[in-house]
Amino acid sequence: MLITLEGLDGAGKTTLAEGIAAVLPHPITVLREPGGVELSERLRELVKHQDVSLRAEALLFAASRAQLVAEAVMPLLERGEWVLLDRFVDSSLAYQGAGRGLGIAEVAAVNAFATGGLVPDRTLLLRLSPAERAARLGGRGDGLDRLESAGEEFFATVAAAYDQLAAAEPDRWRVIDAAQPPGAVLQDALAALSDLAA
Repeated sequence: MLITLEGLDGAGKTTLAEGIAAVLPHPITVLREPGGVELSERLRELVKHQDVSLRAEALLFAASRAQLVAEAVMPLLERGEWVLLDRFVDSSLAYQGAGRGLGIAEVAAVNAFATGGLVPDRTLLLRLSPAERAARLGGRGDGLDRLESAGEEFFATVAAAYDQLAAAEPDRWRVIDAAQPPGAVLQDALAALSDLAA
């Protein structure tokens, strides 16, 4: 099974991934995007901190994803293991396709090529308003990267795109209120995954 977590920065994806891995009755490997393997981690640093064009940004994310899928995700899935990804293709559709205005269909085509058409079995959207996102990131105490520091209009567009993606594929997506306490978010997530473990 391939499970992905999506949502705005600050929604609690990393915390939720750790919680799921700790209590899910089925062993699961947790990987992050962009990153997860050496080349992808190097590309992560480039795209987060270098001034790159919008198209280059989308292509770097796709390249990172292609390497992660080839080197880690597919071998795990082919062995019958479960994988939990902190972000996947839907992040690029929301952030680069909608937020950066590159077009969801165009970004989807590049990523379908990058991943060999791999689609998650379940995607959990941690829904958080742009205002809640800003408040959470403001409390982190560390500097924001190039993407995290984009304006509120950008994040409102990204959040709306996530909602549209979830509505278009209700069998795959489950939406969780990320403004709840972490324990409640984890319980909702486990409930949203319960049919996969059956």
